[in-house]
Amino acid sequence: NGVNWEPPKEDLHTFVHKRPLNPDNLKIYEAHVGMASVEAKVATYADFARDVLPRIKGLGYNAVQLMAVAEHAHYGCFGYHVTSFFAPSSRQGTPEELKMMIDTAHSLGIVVLMDLVHAHASSNALDGLAQQDGTDHCYTHGGPKGHHTEWDSKIFHYTKYEVLRFLLSNVKWWLEEYKFDGFRFDGITSMLYQSHGIGKGYTGGYHEYFGADADIESHIYLMLANDLIHSVLPSAITIGEDVSG
Repeated sequence: NGVNWEPPKEDLHTFVHKRPLNPDNLKIYEAHVGMASVEAKVATYADFARDVLPRIKGLGYNAVQLMAVAEHAHYGCFGYHVTSFFAPSSRQGTPEELKMMIDTAHSLGIVVLMDLVHAHASSNALDGLAQQDGTDHCYTHGGPKGHHTEWDSKIFHYTKYEVLRFLLSNVKWWLEEYKFDGFRFDGITSMLYQSHGIGKGYTGGYHEYFGADADIESHIYLMLANDLIHSVLPSAITIGEDVSG
């Protein structure tokens, strides 16, 4: 379950280092903080800042893309079944320690991208958004349209004002509160198509991308999110993970 994080002012992390300038050529190192250890344990933000970031810098990378940032109940989902969209995963440490880690990356000239999961939400009803008001269509579509059969997760209803406010404010929150430099939108194939790309083989024909299967509601959300991101942070980097191209 989520908890309120409000430490004393003296324990709050104050960012010291400015965001690095965007590199001319991105070299992205994808990482999962909790799994970034040679020891049999869940690694922490402090571990990552001390042991992994210097290694990433030394290998010549100029950006790090972090998986599993938002809180998720099931560790085995690699962070893709989010239950608390505004909370960093507590397994790796506190919110202040995540800020410290990002500040450390900036001190090394490393751009920090967040793997943002807005394509779906955990189907958990007790600790997630699903059935928050007792129905199956609060933040998500109801019935089969709201269920991703391959991921066993819930699909957002992107035309609801409440959903747009929730997701767009979530984007702004990670940029402003934690100083992320951009996002890699996860699993947007599921958003681009009403079929979520399930059972389809893409050969490059325009009819496969712009036909009746196109999910215009999701397209509009992605455009709104991208516009907001660059309004808040003009230098932001946005990437979409699509496997249909």
